[in-house]
Amino acid sequence: MSSSEYFRRKAKKPRQVRDAEATQTQILDAAEQEFARYGLAGTRIDAIAARTGVVKAMIYYYFESKEGLYQAVMQRIGTELDAAFQKLDSDYLPVEEALKAYIRSGIAYGATYPHRGMLWFYEAIQNQGQYGQMSGWQKSFWSMATLLERGIAEGLFRSLDPFLTTINILGICTFYFNAHENLKYLDPTRQLLSSEMIEQQTQEAINLILAGVKA
Repeated sequence: MSSSEYFRRKAKKPRQVRDAEATQTQILDAAEQEFARYGLAGTRIDAIAARTGVVKAMIYYYFESKEGLYQAVMQRIGTELDAAFQKLDSDYLPVEEALKAYIRSGIAYGATYPHRGMLWFYEAIQNQGQYGQMSGWQKSFWSMATLLERGIAEGLFRSLDPFLTTINILGICTFYFNAHENLKYLDPTRQLLSSEMIEQQTQEAINLILAGVKA
């Protein structure tokens, strides 16, 4: 092999890697939308291929099966959730400020991915949570519960059940987006997904939660 041929082949590899990563991301994005609409049981690989322009064989090449693709989608969600909460550095914040940051992060996440509520709904009713529990999303749940335990130990939060309180806080943060298609008819003058309304909802949620947990 000539030196020019060697370097030409070397030059192709980084682009091939980038193209493969971009293709997989494109497939995951399309698959997430389809799974959120139909769940694992109702989603068709043909529909994902049509969304992406990628042939079915390529989807199977990267993910092996529809279940493998679904697992990859759920794993990505779990990883992103973990990253969203890990970057808060809550251990270095006063506990009340850390809880506010958690609430803001949770609502911002819901605003960014409003369709994921339906995905989790389908995961619960179709799969009884078996794929969701493998995604690692529980890390973000327990990090908030741990924060509540810290607040109780410091005497800043009243005596409460951190596990149940975390569930209730997550409900406050997510219901607004999960039920948006129903809630929008209550008061059509309110643009619930506008940045102004989401900020107002964030502040209302912070006020409500802090009033409920403070000693």
